[in-house]
Amino acid sequence: MKNKKVLVVDDSAFMRKLITDILNHHPELDVVATARNGKDAIAKFEKYKPDVMTMDVEMPEMDGLDALSYIMEHKPTPIVMLSSLTKKGTETTMLAMEKGAVDFIAKPSGTISVDLYKIKDELIEKVLAASRANVRPISVFNKPKIHSKPSVKKAHAFPTNRLECSKTNGKTLIVIGTSTGGPRALQSVLTRLPATLNAPVLIVQHMPAGFTHSLAQRLDSLSAISVKEAEDGEILRNNTAYIAPGNYHLKVKKVGVSLAVHLDQTPAVNGHRPSVDVLFESVSEILDYNKVAVVMTGMGADGANGLFKLKETGNGNVSAIAESKDTCVVFGMPRAAIATHVVDEVVPVDQIAETIVKYIP
Repeated sequence: MKNKKVLVVDDSAFMRKLITDILNHHPELDVVATARNGKDAIAKFEKYKPDVMTMDVEMPEMDGLDALSYIMEHKPTPIVMLSSLTKKGTETTMLAMEKGAVDFIAKPSGTISVDLYKIKDELIEKVLAASRANVRPISVFNKPKIHSKPSVKKAHAFPTNRLECSKTNGKTLIVIGTSTGGPRALQSVLTRLPATLNAPVLIVQHMPAGFTHSLAQRLDSLSAISVKEAEDGEILRNNTAYIAPGNYHLKVKKVGVSLAVHLDQTPAVNGHRPSVDVLFESVSEILDYNKVAVVMTGMGADGANGLFKLKETGNGNVSAIAESKDTCVVFGMPRAAIATHVVDEVVPVDQIAETIVKYIP
């Protein structure tokens, strides 16, 4: 039954037809209208009231960013951006995520991608997921505030075997996994972390190659801590966040008395490279460190198995945090993490940073 109304926005008539044909092939999706630019998109949006939209980033007269801003201000609606892999395209896509887009898709061969069929399954999956997403006004994410004495809500439903921090040597690793809705969630968390965090942060955000560098640069410009795309072999430093590059697994290895980044292209795990499970399992093998693991918004269950492994090994003190359903764009990954019964706290996205800080000695 076609119960999800879709509006397709692209300045290319060819791309509008191609996207429409792909989406209409799915039994739940019905493309009710198309638009040729942002101005046309707003008019069609107000007329057809779609459940979900696809939006080209770069268009004449009014671009995708301006149309997105208008829609998110007047009636927040799930939007999936389509972007080229150019430097400008990736930077604009990160701004679109910040302004409220649910997700994005990289066009395989530029503005007019005649080979869009190569990613038709991804396009359908992301539009379907977006149509069910929890879309909220962007103000939820834009007021960072660091609390010296955090007050957080306990997740009493699940048992915890957390040890006191004083029983370890005081060194801490923070690991974060996220997917759909992750760029805005990461902005909310990283901009609330203090400059004197006293721990490195390792992040897996499901994102294709070419976009993670722009994401890191954007977050670095907004955060008190340093944020960068991880490089193979670099020594981990406190007060720095390392984002896994697209198409590479992010792992941690011992180098003398220090820890270093290890990137590889071993097979994808459950369809993901980078994979949150791979990061968490790698960190589970590191001795003598406190570990704070965070699972935030995203489709699927990536991170749940790795989180269970982290807790099961008992290598160091492990504290687990999941984002609550109320603030998740998609509750899949946190739901799967919570179902392991090893999560210590479930909190809204704007309380995750202060909850992390609470667990650092």
